[in-house]
Amino acid sequence: MRGPAPGRTRQSWTPWLYLAPALTVVGGLLIYPVYQLGLISFLEYTQAQVSGGEPTAFRGLANYRAILGDGQFRQVLLATVLFAAACVAATLAVGCALAVLLTRIRALPRLALMLAALGAWATPAVTGSTVWVFLFDPDFGPVDKLLAGLGLSGFEGYAWTYGRYSAFALVLLEVVWCSFPFVMVTVYAGIRAIPEDVLEAAALDGASRWRIWRDVMAPMLRPVLVVVTLQSVIWDFKVFTQIYVMTNGGGIAGQNLTLNVYAYQKAFASSQYSLGSAIGVVMLAILLAVTLGYLWLLRRQGEEI
Repeated sequence: MRGPAPGRTRQSWTPWLYLAPALTVVGGLLIYPVYQLGLISFLEYTQAQVSGGEPTAFRGLANYRAILGDGQFRQVLLATVLFAAACVAATLAVGCALAVLLTRIRALPRLALMLAALGAWATPAVTGSTVWVFLFDPDFGPVDKLLAGLGLSGFEGYAWTYGRYSAFALVLLEVVWCSFPFVMVTVYAGIRAIPEDVLEAAALDGASRWRIWRDVMAPMLRPVLVVVTLQSVIWDFKVFTQIYVMTNGGGIAGQNLTLNVYAYQKAFASSQYSLGSAIGVVMLAILLAVTLGYLWLLRRQGEEI
């Protein structure tokens, strides 16, 4: 039997050689922190050990049993999943709609829209969250005054961050505001890469704009949509800054906690670093499961097509 040709073997290794420097840097920045996170989650690690105390006792899965048996953890997990799903759906809807809009407007409005969107994307999370809190402030914010001026009763001095659902809605708006530009620009670039004759042929066949998007553009944009969807899932599932700033650390009595904020409270506010690390490992496992499951589903659909 003849082995693989030398040229083919060399060609198969060439992409990995180009990726090796980036993989080395990313691996060095990612593997060690994840290892430390997992290690601490199996130990009894408190403020005494942070201050240089004796090595901690090995607790095995006790920290995981503690958080999985905590009713508050289950509530926070459910709230995080629902909140992240709403953010992802809204971000994709706004980003894709504006990407299609960019293909239908003239150059000057297109430039203005892209600059405005990129400005929102480039705004630091703390700054953007602070601005949104001011806009919806019950005493000085212009939003309540505008809504009351339009004749909507109940919005004069309305405290958006006091209610659980209104606070989550406010944070969702801020998350979508700072996230949709990535989706918009990426999907717009993907649309521009679609051959014009394909879209013209669909239009000549009598397809509506919605049918063209659903049956022609969306399948051709599948690789782009996979990237923006997975990126949005990862970003929105681990939202921290917006929740922490806009709800003052998780809302009244923790009504607006997400897993990231909950882990922060356990690790740093309560000095239960092992429990906070266990929550972080659970979050990592959930994101890996969602990502791999989503990729498997897309691959299966592609094979069926």
